Amino acid sequence: MLMESFKITTHSAKETQKVACLFAQEIVKSDFNRKNALVVALDGNLGGGKTTFAQGFAKGLGVREKVLSPTFVIMRHHLLINNRRIFHFRRFVHIDAYRLKSTQELHPLGWQDILKDKDAIVLVEWADRIRRALPKEYIRVQFEFLSERERKIIIQNVYQHKRKKE
Repeated sequence: MLMESFKITTHSAKETQKVACLFAQEIVKSDFNRKNALVVALDGNLGGGKTTFAQGFAKGLGVREKVLSPTFVIMRHHLLINNRRIFHFRRFVHIDAYRLKSTQELHPLGWQDILKDKDAIVLVEWADRIRRALPKEYIRVQFEFLSERERKIIIQNVYQHKRKKE
């Protein structure tokens, strides 16, 4: 199981991808005892490393095609090969919420159905823009600039108390 909080500093995009790849591999080995999708929410400034992390994360899940940020299409689905390594998940859903103005814009994407899909692992870039729509339990990955190439990455389990609907 994932620890409550973990911090690491990376010194290049390649290192950020490697950390993300290893993180994804740890997730697929973990037993989260969940009934719904597992959500990984990425937060940080523009150019902070979210897409780079998403690419490494997808690689760690076994996604073979090139992973691009879905900034303009908002969401991309990738089927995961059902082998022993990733038997917990069958789908990787990659969402970029940068262009969303409200959580209401998630409804046409089938957000509620995605969250109910226990075979899905969902990675959301710009998750702070849809924070109110995130499930009560998720993994938050926060990116902080330290220098042009260095990033501090903070990974934590988040449990939110029930909120009022928008």
